[in-house]
Amino acid sequence: MPSFNQLPAGSHTGAVLIIPALDEEAVIGATLASIPSGLFESVIVADNGSTDSTARIASAHGATVVRETERGYGAACLRALQSVPSSCSIVVFMQADSSEDPAEAAALLAPILDGRADFVLGSRVLGQADAGAILPHQAFGNWLATALIRLLWHHTYTDLGPFRAIRLDLLRQLDMRDRNFGWTIEMQIKALRHRLRILEIPVRYKVRAAGENKVSGNLAASVRAAIKIFAVIGRLYLRP
Repeated sequence: MPSFNQLPAGSHTGAVLIIPALDEEAVIGATLASIPSGLFESVIVADNGSTDSTARIASAHGATVVRETERGYGAACLRALQSVPSSCSIVVFMQADSSEDPAEAAALLAPILDGRADFVLGSRVLGQADAGAILPHQAFGNWLATALIRLLWHHTYTDLGPFRAIRLDLLRQLDMRDRNFGWTIEMQIKALRHRLRILEIPVRYKVRAAGENKVSGNLAASVRAAIKIFAVIGRLYLRP
């Protein structure tokens, strides 16, 4: 298996890829195998309490595996950030389910590497989402959340997409706190408040390769996620 900790001679992106994962044994191997060689200095899979072989498969594919037993997307991301190598200066976040194309991470990294942006968001709205990849309640929640950001912070985001890249030093300045569904929108709002240079680029979004979508495929989980996202918006607006 490839080692993501080794780059081809002469290449240096200074980037680390963080992939939160919960019971993704059906897809994590294919996701890791599709990462272009040399794009990242390190790949960290944050195992969020899996009861299957997710961690073993990820390790066999050359990823560094860290474990966070507290369930929550934000909790897994925060735990992974504790293990980022000191040589890395950019962080890319991506899902484990092969819904995103890791080769497109190069397009996320480019504006940061050439000094044009601090935070690059992969937009599924600007890009191409396969039929069924984004369910109607997801699309509505995404539209409403970005509309509220536009109203309250006067910035137009098109998406809350989880596929994103950000300078590590600036991410640490954001002082991320949310340990669950509010992680992505907290980052986007705090990026505005810290006046980061923000860029959205189109990305493709595919139907997950296998297994169950833990949030959008579950109505109760989707409702909890929506409540949390709007609670984060309210908290950050009322407590600048």
